[in-house]
Amino acid sequence: MTQDHTTGPDATPETPAPWRPSRTVAVVLAGGTGTRLGLGIPKQLLKIAGKPIIEHTLAVFEAAPEIDEIIVLMATGHVADAQQIVDKAGFRKVSKVISGGDTRNATTRIALDAVGDGDVNILFHDAVRPLVSARIVRECVNALWSYSAVDVAIPSADTIIQVDEDECITDIPVRSRLRRGQTPQAFRSGTIREAYRRAEGDPDFAATDDCGVVLRYLPGTPIKVIDGSDENIKVTHPVDVHLADKLFQLAAAQAPRLSHRSYTEELAGRTIVVFGGSYGIGHDLAELARGYGAQVFPFSRSSTGTHVEQTSDVEAALKTAFEATGRIDHVVVTAGILEKGALAEMDEETMDRVLQVNFVGPVIAARQSLPYLQQTKGQLLLYTSSSYTRGRAQYALYSSTKAALVNLTQALSDEWAEFGVRVNCINPERTATPMRTKAFGEEPEHTLLAAEAVAQSSLDVLISDLTGQVIDVRRAPGEPSPAPVPAQPTAAEHDRLPNGVDAG
Repeated sequence: MTQDHTTGPDATPETPAPWRPSRTVAVVLAGGTGTRLGLGIPKQLLKIAGKPIIEHTLAVFEAAPEIDEIIVLMATGHVADAQQIVDKAGFRKVSKVISGGDTRNATTRIALDAVGDGDVNILFHDAVRPLVSARIVRECVNALWSYSAVDVAIPSADTIIQVDEDECITDIPVRSRLRRGQTPQAFRSGTIREAYRRAEGDPDFAATDDCGVVLRYLPGTPIKVIDGSDENIKVTHPVDVHLADKLFQLAAAQAPRLSHRSYTEELAGRTIVVFGGSYGIGHDLAELARGYGAQVFPFSRSSTGTHVEQTSDVEAALKTAFEATGRIDHVVVTAGILEKGALAEMDEETMDRVLQVNFVGPVIAARQSLPYLQQTKGQLLLYTSSSYTRGRAQYALYSSTKAALVNLTQALSDEWAEFGVRVNCINPERTATPMRTKAFGEEPEHTLLAAEAVAQSSLDVLISDLTGQVIDVRRAPGEPSPAPVPAQPTAAEHDRLPNGVDAG
């Protein structure tokens, strides 16, 4: 529900004549220098979820059908860096990347000159708010049909106090009437230009907020406030970097799925190599992708005698798939083992096996896959565990290797960006797989995620343009329980197989 801070609920919007803008321009303000983050580069160039912050921000406006043009106001001395990001990402709506001013007001004036004359919708947005939603952009533009100035804000969860020069409280405003301002701020071009024209005659003029300029110098102009979002944070302090990174992970997990026809269009003719494809998630992913027309090559110890921790085996597996199809689009590594027990009591053979399969294997698969994935601009998909966020007793090696895979994902997505190769990591909650049944025995079905659901989410990530992300996969409320899963072969049975341990 929208709120208007300057008029009552029955106020008549300021519409003396029908508003007919020639276009809608998003002005991305990227003049910050990153001093509060302690960086040597502007904070908008810092990478989050595999991409510079400003790239995430620009992508939102590039994809918004309401936006016709984008102008970037960049920190002095870094225009070339921003232009390189724009060119590499292929943002077609970006018409200018120019230097901003020394202050927010000066930058706005430069932006108004860059927009030019004529009736135009203008949205000013902080480059370091990369999680602005398409909904917010849409509502800002729509509101300009009725109002000439629009702000975005959220309710304040904290009590706000006013203090004097001695840091003593002088007032405590009523919290229900307070909001925390965000961006974008949107204006009809004539309104924001007139506000700044009037401000030029004020020797005491100083503001960091464009809606504040309208409020002060065009006091009769209603400023419509629409709901922002808690996710639309501004990356200002070090903790904000970590929060934004996690929010991108959560957003990725909610990516919409395609129709059956769209999956077929995306996957038909592609080649997918799955290491650990005999059981659990790897097996279900292979079957699902085949159903959409992909050419899938599953490899594992138990089915093909492939040891993911041995370079020669991985090299041979990739060569087999390439020679059969002439391409490799995706490499998926679900192979892994789970051994419980105190580290001090674990024998060296077990320790070596856990480290080799769970970490060295994915490293080898990554190194050997890169030449193939470069040709197709493909993706490497790894798997971690919820235990990666905090090591737990009896799981020291398992947790630490899974944490290592997260760091590997983020590092490789950065290293391989120049090759156009994406790297992501799936983090499923407790999943009904043979590996888990072997380690924990039978568990209540309603507490586990179905392997098929993880496979489906994995497929969604493979055909997305995500990179550098850890995608959480969780059971949806009301999701049916998975069918009982048989345990993997026992150790004795493994001895009769080609050294078989596969992931789940």
